[in-house]
Amino acid sequence: MKIKNIVKYSVLSGCIFIVGGSLFCKSSPKTESLANTAILPEKAAESSGDRSAISDHITVSRQNTITQAVSAVSPAVVGINVVRIQRYRSRSPFEDDPFWGWYFQPREYMQKVQGLGSGFIISPDGYILTNEHVIHQASEILVTTTDGKQYNAKKVGEDYTYDVALLKIDGNDLPYILLGSSDDIIIGEWVIAFGNPFGLFDVNSKPTVTVGVVSATGMSFQGDIEGRSYKDMIQTDAAINGGNSGGPLVNSLGECIGINAFIISGSESKGTSIGIGFAIPVNRVKKILPELKTIGRVDRSFQTGLEVENISWLVASMLGISPNDGVIISKIIKNSPASEAGLKVGDVIVTMNGERLRSTADVQRIIRGIDVTEDQKLELSIFRNSKLYTVTLTLERS
Repeated sequence: MKIKNIVKYSVLSGCIFIVGGSLFCKSSPKTESLANTAILPEKAAESSGDRSAISDHITVSRQNTITQAVSAVSPAVVGINVVRIQRYRSRSPFEDDPFWGWYFQPREYMQKVQGLGSGFIISPDGYILTNEHVIHQASEILVTTTDGKQYNAKKVGEDYTYDVALLKIDGNDLPYILLGSSDDIIIGEWVIAFGNPFGLFDVNSKPTVTVGVVSATGMSFQGDIEGRSYKDMIQTDAAINGGNSGGPLVNSLGECIGINAFIISGSESKGTSIGIGFAIPVNRVKKILPELKTIGRVDRSFQTGLEVENISWLVASMLGISPNDGVIISKIIKNSPASEAGLKVGDVIVTMNGERLRSTADVQRIIRGIDVTEDQKLELSIFRNSKLYTVTLTLERS
């Protein structure tokens, strides 16, 4: 049919096509009959039952897996408002003056700063997951649920490196989100991001919902992002904006597969979504949940049994390498994982778990960000006697 008839049929037809610059609509005979019933006054007046049937048909046709997941998950999403006490230092105009600087010292003062974010309930007794950076150094944490109730939340555990925090509010039979799996994510599958962008949760105590697809998985960011470790991240084009941090990324089954963490935004739209957002995979979160709940932190007291130093220009020239080609082992402890792995003083560690090393800071960052397992191994690439070797080092709890 032609363009003039689209208004008549587009509501119930279910699909509209653009072909060769012309617009067409495909509909079934049954759909056309319903549409005619809807627009003819004499038939509409015959029976209110017909109108009710049409209304029910439209309502059912609007329901899909996305709307069902949103309906199931939304009650468990919360808004988080925090108060931080931050220290500020006012600069004196005479600070650098050798005489007046003694009399006009810089002044330090404390000030309350408010922040906001998102979170989600994971158990009926009120445990809540969010990002650590949402509640970082917070003196007060106020949680708002979708029924408008507000709770003073207690910080149960937090891990700066993984950017995960566990909170607790007092409650029973609270709605909660099931934790799914981030190991079987399909690139291109639908995902839903829930949260509290720009504090909109405070308007009606309801989370904002954005829908997109999984753009990529296994996105690891080398180097420090404020000292945090973001590995195997889930990339999505579902809009994530300021205040969405800590909210759940959910699949079409209504299962949490990640925690929304950060975005990459354009220079002219800093802090707003351009379709490149990242979520912490939920399976990584699951690994540290027991420790967060029992001891309030993640135990990373791993022992390697080796000490390393940055490579000086002199040593680098003697070895025929660059000072930025790795770090050099300066000490090996007896009967340690390093000695058992066959490492020697003078070995140059070039890579660790596939990441190039430039300085000792890289070593600390990689060890600090390793996944917590009972049998954690480090794969090292070693430069010794002008040759490269691969060595596996098994970490031990110290």
